[in-house]
This record gives sequence, structure tokens and C-alpha cells, in this order.
Amino acid sequence: MSLILTWHSAAATDVGRVRSINEDSYLERPDIGLWAVADGMGGHEAGDVASRTVVEELNRVPAPVSREALIGNIERRLRAANERLIDYAAQREEGGIVGSTVVVLACHAGTALCFWAGDSRIYRYQDGALQRLTQDHSQVQELVRLGLIDRAEAETHPASNVVTRAVGAAEFLNLDMDSHELGPDDAFLLCSDGLTAHIRDEEIAAVLAAVAESPSGGVCQTAAEGLLERTLEQGARDNVTLVIVQVQRAR
Repeated sequence: MSLILTWHSAAATDVGRVRSINEDSYLERPDIGLWAVADGMGGHEAGDVASRTVVEELNRVPAPVSREALIGNIERRLRAANERLIDYAAQREEGGIVGSTVVVLACHAGTALCFWAGDSRIYRYQDGALQRLTQDHSQVQELVRLGLIDRAEAETHPASNVVTRAVGAAEFLNLDMDSHELGPDDAFLLCSDGLTAHIRDEEIAAVLAAVAESPSGGVCQTAAEGLLERTLEQGARDNVTLVIVQVQRAR
């Protein structure tokens, strides 16, 4: 008999200590096992419109009937968002790109599906260890991949916020996807780079460990608010958005 899993989640977002507009958006649909964080590209026009468009399209994903259908529906909705943003940018007198990063987590039939474009991230805490399930699509990550700088140098590199992929950045949306087996005590974090610019992996691991070990789904809200508050205390130079998901055995 396969293990039946359920989940709880909570989200938090803030404009931060420096910006005047929150260009982040998030989606929280635990009823169908779907969550997302989108970060409008701050260096371009109408980032708030971009992230909101991504979330609007993902909100149209129906309840999954199969893994294949779920993957297809998520990809279709993200492609639709890409087309909408390209059309929107073309109609603006200012011109330029209207884009957004995105990370999506979908839980279905014992599997966690991850989709992403840009430098927003998904982390998982499982069996006592923290894993980053996404790889940044950024100029700095490419330098790390080539061995030209290490991860420590990447955190403070002057090009750390320059992404190489985003929804709305090109006519063809280049999206990465990966799948992972779900465990009964997994905890996930989806977040914009406004959080990871200030919060170390060790802090993320401690928060997700507490979520994974808690028998109560209510811990997600406390954990989300706590991580947001820590980021704000560190200065929060950018918008900050996060979603925490707790996986449990169905009772």
C-alpha cells in the first residue's frame, strides 16, 4: 500500500526596507498541492505586473488527474504568462523587458515536481539534511559552474542579481524541471532572492528542521513569519517573499 501524504503551508511577503513597491507575488494552493513564488525583475519595467501575471496564470492550473497532466498544465500556464508579458512589453511606450523569475512546487502521488526560471529558489529539508533543489539561472552561477569563483564569492559578487532566464525575457521560455520522491516528514521553502541575500543556509536548515519535526501544521505560519522578520532585521534591501510547505502522513 502506498503512503498517503498531506501537507500544510504558509506564506509571507514584504516590500523590504529599501524598495517602495513589492514586485514579488506568490501562489498558495494546498488544496491541489501547488505553490509558487515569482519575483518581478527589479531592473526592468513593471516587475509587479510581471510577477502578478505569472501567479494569475498558475492559479488556472486545475486539480491534477495524473503526473503528466499536471506537468503539461503548469508548463502551458507559464508559457501563457510568457506570451502575455512579451505582448505587454511590446505595447508599452517605454519599451524594455517585463519579466519575472519563478519557482513552482507541485506535490502529487508521492512526487515533488520543481519548475524554475531565474534565481528564486526551492529548498527541501529531508532526513536531517538541507538540499537546494534548484540552480540559479544567473551570471554568477555560471561563473561558479565554470570554476571561476566559489559559492562564498558568489554571494557578494556585484553581478549577483543578474539573471539569465525569466518569464517574459524571450519568446521561448527556457524552463527547468526536476522531480523528487516525497518523504512523510519533508519541509520545503520557496523564496525570492530577497531572502537568500541575507539568510544563510544554516538558518534555513534550522527553521525547516523545526517544521519537519512538528506534529502541527500551524508551525508553518510561525516559521514563515520568523524567517521574514529575520530578513527584515538584516536590512532587506529587496522585496522578500517565501512559502513554507510541510509534508505529513495523512491521519
